[in-house]
Amino acid sequence: MGKQSKKKRFTVEEGESINDCLNRMKKEGYLPVRRMEEPVLKEVKKNGKIEVEVARQQIVFEGKREET
Repeated sequence: MGKQSKKKRFTVEEGESINDCLNRMKKEGYLPVRRMEEPVLKEVKKNGKIEVEVARQQIVFEGKREET
């Protein structure tokens, strides 16, 4: 069996609460060590030009493997 990574990123999915994401991390054996917010970009056509805009912010947690 392969060695499991000590760190893993968990994204708060659309329609999921932060607590849901944290519970999912716990079930997989990870503790949150860092919270990040990353922009989700979209292309929008303005005045005949395509511009990139921020659609929303996405919350991402970095988890560290729990020591057992």
